[in-house]
Amino acid sequence: MDLHLREATPADAEGVARVYVESWNDGFTDLMPPRVLDAAQIARWSRDLDAELVRWQLVESGGSVVGFVGTGPSRYPIDPDLGELDTIAVAPSAWRRGVGRRLMDAALDDLRGGGYGQAILWTLADYERGRTFYEATGWHSSGEVRDSGREVAFRHVLLG
Repeated sequence: MDLHLREATPADAEGVARVYVESWNDGFTDLMPPRVLDAAQIARWSRDLDAELVRWQLVESGGSVVGFVGTGPSRYPIDPDLGELDTIAVAPSAWRRGVGRRLMDAALDDLRGGGYGQAILWTLADYERGRTFYEATGWHSSGEVRDSGREVAFRHVLLG
């Protein structure tokens, strides 16, 4: 699979929205209600990709978006030394083909480049596939929870 990593722009909203909906619906089966790819979802991603707080990168294969990742400052908890992996998603058709690892490497490089000493990400407590991937890429469960324990945090030491 030929993979090309680049910065995402609002013009990528439809491809990013498609990957988001497909990965959500396949990855969170029985955990969360399904998402729908519609004009509202595309508009949401157009706004998110245009926002300056999060840096969005994507991977293309054959001219199509197959995955994306967003990084930026931590929103919860707010800590100037803590970066956050906001979202990472890979199209199910590209699972287990190196796309997730490529995106994670890019995200960690971006967070290190931003001068963050540590990074945090939040995931559903019951999302085993994600938790396994995060652990395989150097993240460690921190014991932090939110949303009445429905979400758990993983941390990654970047500098030090």
